[in-house]
Amino acid sequence: MNQQQPLKPISATKGAAVSDTEGTMSLLHESVSLPAAVVYRSRLANNVRWMQSFADAQNVKLAPHGKTTMTPQFFQLQREAGAWAQTLASAPQAVAAANAGITRILMANQLVGKANMALISQLLARGNVEFHCLVDSADNINELGRYFHGRGQTLNVLIEVGVPGGRCGCRNEAEAGELAELIDQHSSLRLSGIETYEGVIGGSDAPQKIRAHLEKVRDLTLNLHNRGYFGEHKAILTGAGSAWYDLVADVFGYANAAKVIPVIRPGCYLIHDKGIYMEAQQQVRERLGDDCSVSGDLQSALEVWAYVQSLPEPGLAILTLGKRDCAFDAGLPQPALHYRPGQSAPDSAPQSWQVFHIMDQHSAMKIPADADIQVGDIIALSTSHPCLTFDKWRELHVIDDDYTIVAQTETCF
Repeated sequence: MNQQQPLKPISATKGAAVSDTEGTMSLLHESVSLPAAVVYRSRLANNVRWMQSFADAQNVKLAPHGKTTMTPQFFQLQREAGAWAQTLASAPQAVAAANAGITRILMANQLVGKANMALISQLLARGNVEFHCLVDSADNINELGRYFHGRGQTLNVLIEVGVPGGRCGCRNEAEAGELAELIDQHSSLRLSGIETYEGVIGGSDAPQKIRAHLEKVRDLTLNLHNRGYFGEHKAILTGAGSAWYDLVADVFGYANAAKVIPVIRPGCYLIHDKGIYMEAQQQVRERLGDDCSVSGDLQSALEVWAYVQSLPEPGLAILTLGKRDCAFDAGLPQPALHYRPGQSAPDSAPQSWQVFHIMDQHSAMKIPADADIQVGDIIALSTSHPCLTFDKWRELHVIDDDYTIVAQTETCF
């Protein structure tokens, strides 16, 4: 098995980075070809600690969603901090996590199609991976049952419970009961739990509706357990994206401990941002109030650094960063730091500097006509929605608080 070290040492010859005369690589010494995505080591460590501490304090297991970063070395950081499992979204992602040494995997999705089933069959054949996936239909259950029966394997499945107008998942308790009965008829399938995703519930009264939905899912799980569908095993009871994990922990965390393993699955917390997840976390903290037992808070750990490449007219700066380099679906990247090579350290970017348009390889930034800015200056930009920045990079640079590159890590999208 190809297990990777949590953070591999940097190499002066790797990728588009070159060492300076002292053998170190620094963003301030222009050792890296820009644009480049960078992650702050201290903020990453803070976020790992914060969410694991929260889960422990709330009596829930943590299975972070790996689709956010698809960075195996980050998976290992989460596991070493105490994560109970890793969540993934597809069969190839599950294989990537297993190749990184993850031994308990929740695929928060249906397993559909023979090629995908074959990947999971090969994964199960290793003998050291505990794998779970979702089901919400008789057709899928019957196909999975036939496929894994033909290979002499047992597949763990969780019934997904959805909401009207949402995405996947059975819509009521009666449907869930019928699926549980069908699963029980397949010797190659084992019902291991119940899953839901509350993030599709919206509206001004979303907290109340989400809590009611979670209570329904919790009660369904206990009811199915009382009816013997989980045998002598505890049922996995899991929900939570990155916006409502506090409500999920509150409802699921103190279900019957003899019958349930409560699991939350946030993913974006690891990187956080200065956009939609910063706003979501502020709302979490408001809901928790004085009940949050974890010190500190999540920190935005990701930036994309780029050059100012043109100042074609007063009030306009063009940056060497575009849609190919960062997320733009949930707000445009915005300047966080301004650095002129040769200075001792970056300054905070003025609030009046704002990216207002993004193209494939360029961004347009509005600046005052008299702004102190030059071609060749470096702008560090914060982003919103880290998932869609990570998937644009095959390698990221991990930096310390002095902007020295201390490690490089690869994604596996």
